[in-house]
Amino acid sequence: MWKNRNVWIVLFGEFGAGIGLWFGIIGNLEFMQKHVPSDFFKSLILFFGLLAGVLVGPLSGRLIDQFSKKKILLISGLGRTLSVILMFFALKYESIIFMVLFLIMLQISAAFYFPALQAVIPMIVKNEQLLTLNGIHMNISTISRIAGTSIGGVLVVSTSLSNMYGMSMIAYAFLFLMTFFLRIEEPTSKPINVKKQKKSKEDKGFSEVFALIRKSPTILNLFILNLIPVLFLGGFNLIVIEISDLQHDPSIKSLIYTTEGISFMIGAFVIKRLTKRFTNKQLLYFSTFLVAFAQLTLFFANHHYMTLISFAIFGFSVGCFFPVCSTVFQTSIDKSYHGRLFSFRSMYDRVTFQIVLLGTGLFLDTIGLRYMVLIFGTISLIILTRLLYVEKKSKTEFINKDQKISV
Repeated sequence: MWKNRNVWIVLFGEFGAGIGLWFGIIGNLEFMQKHVPSDFFKSLILFFGLLAGVLVGPLSGRLIDQFSKKKILLISGLGRTLSVILMFFALKYESIIFMVLFLIMLQISAAFYFPALQAVIPMIVKNEQLLTLNGIHMNISTISRIAGTSIGGVLVVSTSLSNMYGMSMIAYAFLFLMTFFLRIEEPTSKPINVKKQKKSKEDKGFSEVFALIRKSPTILNLFILNLIPVLFLGGFNLIVIEISDLQHDPSIKSLIYTTEGISFMIGAFVIKRLTKRFTNKQLLYFSTFLVAFAQLTLFFANHHYMTLISFAIFGFSVGCFFPVCSTVFQTSIDKSYHGRLFSFRSMYDRVTFQIVLLGTGLFLDTIGLRYMVLIFGTISLIILTRLLYVEKKSKTEFINKDQKISV
């Protein structure tokens, strides 16, 4: 795998873009803290960007399956690069409207880029290497997040936001250039004269994805299990800001990101060994239980070290969950449906993120962090208990690695 140039291109590109992404996120948080006093209004601003990504989800899935995935990556990468220009206008005019436009363009680009990337990964390595590459890819993302948040935390007090967004734009441009060097064996185009039946099939879009989900209880369970980390991740940045205000310590933000990131890397590193001793089902259920436990322990977020312990547990658990989850998705569904499946998954994640984001902002403004995490943690445990009960009753199992579901 390490002799595969495509693997190195994906990893180096992800590292550079990840640093740029977190420069932008730190800049966004700083900009909103200056101009938007309400947590709920902050969540609304982020909501508009996510909503745009949801609306283009069905289109992105069809295009990824129909056309060259490399071209999709290039066009979406260019869109991410150019989107930063809108943030320069937001800074110049101190305009929330331009920031919303920036987030909309960024999320539309991401709605094409990330499903296409997930569809490309199984094309550049063998099936038995997927779990390793997924884990390494997520570790690279985490390293870039640690570096991005750490350097961004320094830059936000030592330089202007314009400079931060300029560096973010350079990082996105680096990813765009790296994508040119990918070599992927895939059909360059679809035949123009196709049968009416085939055309009708392509026009269905997500209807075929729904058929796949109905055929596979495993995929349905994965979508439901994914709700548990989303309950934490959806309002992650708002929670970090609230904890910083609660403890009257601005430096805790970078410590939280670093602690969670390092723990994520440890989880993604050890998951390959854990899969040799435990089944996918055991690992997915155990890791989501740890997420629920981490949510509940944030009730003590007013204590400095307890906060870091909670985020360390959360980081480790999602570091185990996401590589296994991605691998099961990639290996259980025929590759000809990957574009629509990952686009639907991306759209699903964005919808749930929006709901959690708005709920987090509303709860933080009304009942506060401590009671909010009790509610979220309890919901997570209810989801786990219900799934375990249904699986035990129906005796369903996670799909074997080599089994592929198709319509």
